[in-house]
Amino acid sequence: MTHEQEPEHSGPRFVASPRHVPPGLHLIATPIGAARDITLRALDILAGADILAAEDTRSLRRLMEIHGIRLEGRPLLAYHDHNGAQMRPRLLAALAEGKSVAFAPEAGTPMVSDPGFQLARSAIDAGYDVVAAPGASAVLTALAVGGLPTDRFCFMGFAPAQGAARKRFLAEAAQIPATLAFYESPKRIHRLLGEIGETLGEGRACALCRELTKRFEEVVRGSVSEVAQAIEGRDLKGEIVLLVGCAPEGAGEAIDLDAQLLAVLAGSTLREAVDHVVARTGLPRRQVYQRALALTKGD
Repeated sequence: MTHEQEPEHSGPRFVASPRHVPPGLHLIATPIGAARDITLRALDILAGADILAAEDTRSLRRLMEIHGIRLEGRPLLAYHDHNGAQMRPRLLAALAEGKSVAFAPEAGTPMVSDPGFQLARSAIDAGYDVVAAPGASAVLTALAVGGLPTDRFCFMGFAPAQGAARKRFLAEAAQIPATLAFYESPKRIHRLLGEIGETLGEGRACALCRELTKRFEEVVRGSVSEVAQAIEGRDLKGEIVLLVGCAPEGAGEAIDLDAQLLAVLAGSTLREAVDHVVARTGLPRRQVYQRALALTKGD
């Protein structure tokens, strides 16, 4: 994910100062899109840490350039999933020497779907200070704009790629009494929505949040089936957070579909009745519609 260049401003501009950064591992949240979505504290740490480690050194270098922060001869080391085992000893050795090490993920908050966990865990186990400079987070940003309940949510990350693990993952997700937050790529989002509809129910409330904080930010809200229909045939781009609401109350109980429909059909249109029952039960919209249609015909 790249950081977007911000327009020039005529007003005062914050300039990071290379002040002393205490020894320890400093975990920095980086913007998920707009480059100005970084905290002043994070900029100070980037300006003053003895060693910088980044999931993507090009991305961090670009972010520092935007904010006028120079390396001044300090090491900028790559630390990611593919070289973590080799790089951790070097970073831990720097901590042992009393140096300050800053780690920045490519985008967002460290520990949330990035390689920072093992580094932080190793530093904690070795007795070094581990502190965070909090900031941008894709999952929290999506929850803020998605319109689904946020009093209880579960971060699901990326679904397993295939096989039995993926089926177990979605089956377990169906039982969680919270708003679910999935990460997914644009190439696989259509598949994921289809599987969620089959496993969790097409009627669950849903919000597809794409390109958050960027120029082409988009949020598509509706039921799982409605969101799937809204993006059908579209070649989406950018990072995606998919929010899926809780199963409606009573969804885990035996449902008398006819009784539910007959209770609302008398005073509603067919569509209104279907919408009401889908929202109440979490049953697939197609199933509810077909039964409602049969009831209106006297079948």
